[in-house]
Amino acid sequence: MKTLLIAGTDTEVGKTVLTTALAAYWQTYSSHKSLGIMKLIQTGIGDKEHYQQLFGDSAIDIITPLCFQTPVAPPIAAEREERNIPLDEVWRALSSLQQAKDFVLVEAMGGLGSPVTWELTVADLAGEWRLPTVLVVPVKLGAIAQTVANVALARQKKVNLKGIILSCSHPISEQEIADFAPINLIESLTQIPILGTLPYLQNPQDLHKLAQVASNLDLESFLSMNNY
Repeated sequence: MKTLLIAGTDTEVGKTVLTTALAAYWQTYSSHKSLGIMKLIQTGIGDKEHYQQLFGDSAIDIITPLCFQTPVAPPIAAEREERNIPLDEVWRALSSLQQAKDFVLVEAMGGLGSPVTWELTVADLAGEWRLPTVLVVPVKLGAIAQTVANVALARQKKVNLKGIILSCSHPISEQEIADFAPINLIESLTQIPILGTLPYLQNPQDLHKLAQVASNLDLESFLSMNNY
């Protein structure tokens, strides 16, 4: 059993695109092995529906053990809806999926520093649950500082951070990528490898294109990730 947590520096940075691309690649080239997708916690409508639309008719299992209607941070959503955040249920759901599947992709919500409860962040769960993690970083001005800060948080929380993926959420030139997110500088500052770049996609639901995009990433690092 192998598990990979897809985390980010913030919300709307490309976590869902990366998760979808990896699932599309798996479905295309590794269909002899089983895959599960889990959204850690969902608030509002979004990723669960996206995965069900794209993969609902396939052999890929899709679970979201805890959903809130209010599209804000989970502790705020839970408070407004007068509910609890039973992380033990989330953990049990993940454990069951891990036992049933050869590989599990877990998409986090928000960034590594986003709150899960009043006391815990995504980084806390990634560290405590010993989830191998990749960090998705949007290519924009400030990407270097965001990456350094998030890697520092990951180290503080003992997150098994395997690598960084750069993500282009809008059309951007090669020169801008080199200026905003210089690979050599980021790797020098963080001592974490950059495993590839997600290009801007006009249609983020094109599974053929997504599988092709995933094939250009350092998949050996992705698919060989074991737990501690």
